[in-house]
Amino acid sequence: MRKAIFVMAVCLATFPALCQSTSKYQVATITDVKPHDLVDGSAGEPTSYDISVKVGDTVYVVLYTTPLGDLAPEYAAGREILVLVGKNAITYNDILGRSFQVPIETRRPATDPKQTK
Repeated sequence: MRKAIFVMAVCLATFPALCQSTSKYQVATITDVKPHDLVDGSAGEPTSYDISVKVGDTVYVVLYTTPLGDLAPEYAAGREILVLVGKNAITYNDILGRSFQVPIETRRPATDPKQTK
Protein backbone atom coordinates (compact mmCIF):
# COMPACT_ATOMS: atom_id res chain seq x y z
CA MET A 1 0.00 0.00 0.00
CA ARG A 2 2.79 2.44 0.88
CA LYS A 3 4.60 1.54 -2.31
CA ALA A 4 1.52 2.37 -4.42
CA ILE A 5 1.05 5.72 -2.67
CA PHE A 6 4.73 6.51 -3.15
CA VAL A 7 4.56 5.72 -6.89
CA MET A 8 1.40 7.83 -7.25
CA ALA A 9 3.03 10.76 -5.41
CA VAL A 10 6.09 10.61 -7.68
CA CYS A 11 3.87 10.56 -10.78
CA LEU A 12 1.86 13.54 -9.57
CA ALA A 13 5.03 15.46 -8.72
CA THR A 14 6.50 15.00 -12.21
CA PHE A 15 3.26 15.74 -14.09
CA PRO A 16 3.54 19.58 -13.97
CA ALA A 17 7.04 19.42 -15.45
CA LEU A 18 5.69 17.56 -18.47
CA CYS A 19 2.89 20.08 -19.00
CA GLN A 20 5.07 23.20 -19.19
CA SER A 21 5.40 24.82 -22.58
CA THR A 22 8.74 25.42 -24.23
CA SER A 23 8.00 29.09 -25.03
CA LYS A 24 10.48 31.50 -23.52
CA TYR A 25 9.61 35.14 -23.06
CA GLN A 26 12.56 37.54 -23.10
CA VAL A 27 13.08 41.12 -22.00
CA ALA A 28 13.06 43.53 -24.93
CA THR A 29 13.91 47.22 -25.02
CA ILE A 30 12.13 49.56 -27.42
CA THR A 31 14.94 51.55 -29.02
CA ASP A 32 13.16 53.59 -31.70
CA VAL A 33 9.66 54.49 -32.86
CA LYS A 34 9.01 55.96 -36.32
CA PRO A 35 5.74 56.55 -38.17
CA HIS A 36 5.29 53.99 -40.94
CA ASP A 37 5.45 55.46 -44.43
CA LEU A 38 1.99 56.11 -45.81
CA VAL A 39 1.52 54.76 -49.33
CA ASP A 40 -1.24 57.10 -50.49
CA GLY A 41 0.37 60.23 -49.03
CA SER A 42 -2.70 61.08 -46.96
CA ALA A 43 -2.30 63.61 -44.20
CA GLY A 44 -3.28 63.05 -40.60
CA GLU A 45 -2.23 60.89 -37.70
CA PRO A 46 -0.25 57.79 -38.60
CA THR A 47 -1.90 54.56 -37.51
CA SER A 48 1.12 52.32 -38.08
CA TYR A 49 4.61 52.60 -36.67
CA ASP A 50 7.97 50.94 -37.31
CA ILE A 51 9.21 50.03 -33.85
CA SER A 52 12.77 48.85 -33.24
CA VAL A 53 13.03 46.33 -30.41
CA LYS A 54 16.33 45.00 -29.04
CA VAL A 55 16.12 41.40 -27.81
CA GLY A 56 19.44 39.95 -26.72
CA ASP A 57 21.96 40.57 -29.50
CA THR A 58 19.37 41.25 -32.21
CA VAL A 59 17.36 44.32 -33.17
CA TYR A 60 13.98 43.60 -34.73
CA VAL A 61 11.91 46.18 -36.60
CA VAL A 62 8.23 45.36 -36.28
CA LEU A 63 5.13 46.92 -37.82
CA TYR A 64 2.81 48.05 -35.02
CA THR A 65 -0.71 49.22 -35.85
CA THR A 66 -2.36 51.30 -33.16
CA PRO A 67 -5.66 49.74 -32.01
CA LEU A 68 -8.64 52.05 -32.24
CA GLY A 69 -8.78 54.29 -29.18
CA ASP A 70 -5.23 53.55 -27.95
CA LEU A 71 -2.52 56.15 -27.60
CA ALA A 72 0.26 56.34 -30.16
CA PRO A 73 3.55 54.75 -29.07
CA GLU A 74 5.63 57.80 -30.01
CA TYR A 75 7.16 58.14 -26.54
CA ALA A 76 7.73 54.43 -25.85
CA ALA A 77 11.47 54.43 -26.62
CA GLY A 78 13.42 53.11 -23.64
CA ARG A 79 10.54 51.05 -22.31
CA GLU A 80 11.15 47.37 -21.51
CA ILE A 81 8.57 44.67 -22.29
CA LEU A 82 8.45 40.88 -22.31
CA VAL A 83 8.26 39.37 -25.78
CA LEU A 84 8.20 35.97 -27.40
CA VAL A 85 10.18 35.99 -30.65
CA GLY A 86 8.79 33.73 -33.36
CA LYS A 87 9.90 33.03 -36.91
CA ASN A 88 7.86 35.83 -38.55
CA ALA A 89 6.26 37.68 -35.62
CA ILE A 90 6.84 38.88 -32.08
CA THR A 91 4.21 38.25 -29.41
CA TYR A 92 3.72 40.58 -26.46
CA ASN A 93 1.08 41.11 -23.77
CA ASP A 94 -0.53 44.44 -22.98
CA ILE A 95 -1.13 45.74 -19.47
CA LEU A 96 -4.40 43.78 -19.27
CA GLY A 97 -2.69 40.52 -20.19
CA ARG A 98 -4.10 40.33 -23.72
CA SER A 99 -1.70 38.75 -26.20
CA PHE A 100 -0.86 40.53 -29.49
CA GLN A 101 1.38 39.65 -32.42
CA VAL A 102 3.26 42.11 -34.61
CA PRO A 103 4.98 41.09 -37.86
CA ILE A 104 8.76 41.29 -38.07
CA GLU A 105 9.86 43.51 -40.97
CA THR A 106 13.64 43.21 -40.55
CA ARG A 107 16.22 41.85 -38.13
CA ARG A 108 19.88 42.74 -37.70
CA PRO A 109 22.66 42.26 -35.15
CA ALA A 110 22.51 44.71 -32.26
CA THR A 111 26.20 45.60 -32.42
CA ASP A 112 27.85 47.06 -35.47
CA PRO A 113 30.89 44.93 -36.42
CA LYS A 114 32.79 48.10 -37.47
CA GLN A 115 32.69 49.39 -33.87
CA THR A 116 34.52 46.37 -32.41
CA LYS A 117 38.04 47.49 -33.44
